[in-house]
Amino acid sequence: MQEFNGLKVIEEFEAITKDAETFQRETLKKILTENGSAEYLQSLGLNGRTDPESYKACVPIVTYKDLEPYIQRIAGGDTSPILTGKPIKTMSVSSGTTEGKPKLVPFSDKFIETVIQIHKTSFAFRNREFPVGINGKSLEFTYKSKKSKTKGGLDVATVTTNIATSSQYKISMKPIQSLCCSPKEVIFGPDFSQSLYCHLLCGLIFRDEIQFISSTFAHNIVLAFQTFEQVWEELCYDIRTGVLSSRITVLDVRSAMTKLMIRPNPELADLIYKKCKGLSKSWYGLIPEVFPNVKYIYGVMTGSMEHYLKKLKHYAGEVPLVSSNYGASEGWIGANIKPKLPPELVTYVVFPRIGYFEFLPVSDKTESKAVCLTQVKVGEEYEVVVTNVLGLYRYRIGDVVKVMGFHNSSPELKFVRRRNLILNINIDKNTEKDLQLAVEEAAKLLVEERLEVVDYTSLVEWSSAEAGHYVIFWELNGEGSEEVLGECCNRLDKYFADIGYVISRKVNTIGALELRIVRGGTFKKILEHFVASGGSASQFKTPRCVGPENNKVLQILNSNAVKSYFSTAYQ
Repeated sequence: MQEFNGLKVIEEFEAITKDAETFQRETLKKILTENGSAEYLQSLGLNGRTDPESYKACVPIVTYKDLEPYIQRIAGGDTSPILTGKPIKTMSVSSGTTEGKPKLVPFSDKFIETVIQIHKTSFAFRNREFPVGINGKSLEFTYKSKKSKTKGGLDVATVTTNIATSSQYKISMKPIQSLCCSPKEVIFGPDFSQSLYCHLLCGLIFRDEIQFISSTFAHNIVLAFQTFEQVWEELCYDIRTGVLSSRITVLDVRSAMTKLMIRPNPELADLIYKKCKGLSKSWYGLIPEVFPNVKYIYGVMTGSMEHYLKKLKHYAGEVPLVSSNYGASEGWIGANIKPKLPPELVTYVVFPRIGYFEFLPVSDKTESKAVCLTQVKVGEEYEVVVTNVLGLYRYRIGDVVKVMGFHNSSPELKFVRRRNLILNINIDKNTEKDLQLAVEEAAKLLVEERLEVVDYTSLVEWSSAEAGHYVIFWELNGEGSEEVLGECCNRLDKYFADIGYVISRKVNTIGALELRIVRGGTFKKILEHFVASGGSASQFKTPRCVGPENNKVLQILNSNAVKSYFSTAYQ
């Protein structure tokens, strides 16, 4: 930690955000100058101009669908300047859980520079509030995917893998990255379950040195400690004997872990065993009990990750939860500089130097003009439009944010929802946030039975004989009574308050909502399918709506369905 000058990083950020407009104009000028020869920009008649006014007049606001033909040409091996001035040699692949299918996104060293800026900035603010000692370590549930090739021979991997394997990133972030307690062989291990087990074992071996716990998404932290509940006795046995479990069969992972387990440690095993035995009835406060010096837990905790906060708080006890930065596979947007705020209140300050940002007002039903970074109004909701170094110009990332205030002259954003509808049959318009709120409300009925919703998703099911209807899948942590689950189904139906849905239900143009209960472990099977298909567990997000393109996921859900209930709320 001695090599990292957090104070200097904070001072630089403060200077940049005090003059956000100037840095925005300079950033746009730099992007357009470096990529002015690109076919895409040439075709739009910019003619070398780099000012925001000319840029907005010439370049349209677009979605991924608009840019996909250009991206496919790059992936196919075309090395001419298509979207960027210099050839793209690497591609990132998104998780695919938001839009239903993975997206290819250009990746470059220029992008790494922006990643380094925002990661150093957020760490500086975190470390100021929760200082990590010189010998402190982190328990990071991180998993990197294998790289593959596009048809044109370009390297392709998840964005997290591309970042982690970049030599530029490794050198610049070495003071921070060296905190991780797990060997790189575990992080890059080909078997997710084996890597997860080894992460937990590493954490226990270094339990007194662990000062923060992290993962890309809150879901992975919850999954890790749900797994811990099942394997803690085996982990204790490994520590007691100094011999790694036979479940670890990947040779380089086994070799790296064996080097850590140089001798039996029965004292440590006894200590952990005693603590876990005392916790095993509820596992409340598991994290601080097992890791006594942990200062915070870090990861994405907004949007679709909000569902996991209740369980994460249960494991965390009094340990603060810190939501990480705001971004997407297409690029970073803002940093969390107030790490002590709970996830429900977290805001992100837009970093004016890592891209050019515009905002489309959501309140205006027409295709209103986008406003620039410093023109947004507090209290208003906007859709984020990004121009970045990857060749994405005036690109709608699909997120709706609310402006909560300003830090100096740069806005503080609160993530609200994804823009796209996920449940739509007739005139109904329900978003991912609407589904989340309905699930939260219905799940309140489970409290008396000491049950909780482990995970959930949805689909629109059509029938030639009947009107289409919503299907909600729930995985529970136990068995619920018929009466309570039937009432949960009714409450789900009634809590979709969109007027189009209510009217459609009343006149039967949308059928009765169906609640399907699936076996325990079903959503982990979906994660395993995602990883087996080449994805990284670090980048996995449960799809909140399963469309026809997710046929395999639908097969997993339906083959594991054990009960079904239909709403009577509108009878």
